[in-house]
Amino acid sequence: MSRNDRENRGKVIIRTSIIGIITNVLLAGFKLVVGLISGSIAIVLDAVNNLSDALSSVITIIGTALAGKAPDKKHPYGYGRIEYLSAMVISIIVMYAGVTSLIESVKSILHPEAANYTTVTLIIVAVAVVVKLLLGQFFINTGKNVSSDSLVASGTDARFDSIISAATLVAAIIFLVTGLSIEAYLAAIIAIVMIKSALEMLRDTISEILGERIDSALSTEVKNTIKSVEGVQGAYDLIFSDYGPDRVLASVHIEIPDTFTADKIDEITRQIQEKVYTEHNISLISIGIYSINTKDEDTIAMRTAISKAATAHKEVLQMHGFFVDFVRKVIRFDLVIDFVPGNHDIFKETIKEIQSMYPEYQIVANMDVSYSD
Repeated sequence: MSRNDRENRGKVIIRTSIIGIITNVLLAGFKLVVGLISGSIAIVLDAVNNLSDALSSVITIIGTALAGKAPDKKHPYGYGRIEYLSAMVISIIVMYAGVTSLIESVKSILHPEAANYTTVTLIIVAVAVVVKLLLGQFFINTGKNVSSDSLVASGTDARFDSIISAATLVAAIIFLVTGLSIEAYLAAIIAIVMIKSALEMLRDTISEILGERIDSALSTEVKNTIKSVEGVQGAYDLIFSDYGPDRVLASVHIEIPDTFTADKIDEITRQIQEKVYTEHNISLISIGIYSINTKDEDTIAMRTAISKAATAHKEVLQMHGFFVDFVRKVIRFDLVIDFVPGNHDIFKETIKEIQSMYPEYQIVANMDVSYSD
């Protein structure tokens, strides 16, 4: 992503957040007045929740501004991951709002007070439902378009707010029709849902910070792009490092014929880097080389036999980087082992079997992790 694209992305996030701040402050003011006049704890808590949403938008703006800082000597990969921290803070704010709402709801259950609803009250709450629903969807759509977890988290929270407001409206109607006050119980249920939502958002954000497996479709597309460069026979060990929504670095191993010169290899790797960045906005910072035998037909038979023996173990997902040095009597290859208990033992057992097949050769093998599909 170019500097201009990053700047435009930041402007979109900040503009969307400002809209959220203004909308939530206005809604909070109306609901607070209505809640105090009617004596409805559910509406008052709804107003407090709107204020927390406004605070979330402020944090999103601050996080986006900090994340947009250019890389420097101390942080050469940039500041993009600050956006993940912003999403985490927003999740904590939502959780706090849910916990405080639950406490107040329980107090109202233990010490109930009858609310006094009016037509104006119901109209304001109904309008709030529609506004928050539209605002939430606006945040989610914009967040997905610009890859902003903070906006998506705020939008998800706004959708829950619309549910809260709708539930408050239903409770008010039930009270007016039947005289039965259930708003405190309803508020407690909603608070529990808010806490659950916050925990899920927090879990997802922490997972992204730890580093998640790249989407299977994307890894397949990137490998196909690499293999589309003339001379590349295969692409393996594709590893992604996420330094923010718009800063993804990667490394890969490619298979090429053993007859290629250093000049040819340099040309191919540069083509791959340019093509992957242009088509996928991913910077390939490292390209390792596997050489393929092209001088001896016996290699094909050996490769087939060894691959069959290795993949007979269901935990062995793939063999690649295969090369035979017939002069030095060395066989080199990598095995990709699944994430299973005892995978090192499985690797050693597999190598022992292959060594018994070719006792006159030295087996030089690496155990690779299945970083991507």
